[in-house]
Amino acid sequence: MVNLVLFGPPGAGKGTQSQYLIRDMGLLHLSTGDLLRSEIAAGTKLGLEAKSLMDAGLLVPDEVVIGMIKSKLQSNPNAAGFIFDGFPRTIAQADALDTLLLGLGTSIHCMISMAVPRQELIDRLLLRGQDSGRADDQDRGIIEQRIEEYMLKTAPVADYYRNQGKLQEIDGLGTIQSIYQRIQAAVNA
Repeated sequence: MVNLVLFGPPGAGKGTQSQYLIRDMGLLHLSTGDLLRSEIAAGTKLGLEAKSLMDAGLLVPDEVVIGMIKSKLQSNPNAAGFIFDGFPRTIAQADALDTLLLGLGTSIHCMISMAVPRQELIDRLLLRGQDSGRADDQDRGIIEQRIEEYMLKTAPVADYYRNQGKLQEIDGLGTIQSIYQRIQAAVNA
């Protein structure tokens, strides 16, 4: 089982690049954002709670996210592996993910961290907001709050995987294909 963490701030292109990895490696895409949005669409209690936090640009509590991840992993025991997109977002989540995966007899193969300048992230998210209708991608203030949350709480997770020798850093600028080629090289390294 090959498990990859696609890492980077909101707007780095994790979801876009995941689609190529799914196609080429047969991995299952595990996006906490998608899981949360499906809960929101279903109108569940979790979904309503998550929506208010996401609309404010804040993170959903660890225990909620970890529970959703565990359920997804356990419901796909024969998967070739997973692409974790938007998770882990904290060192506590990274540690909980390692523990969870160890219990399932697997681990993270590598973290691919995509570096993109702040203004480019804002531009990408505003453009995505025009197309997707996502409230959290339409307000510059919320976008900046999400990026700041990432810098303060999530960016340190890279050191967690660096210390395990699993971090691969790539430039997240360029064409979708050129970025994907860098990701492929990082996975194969």
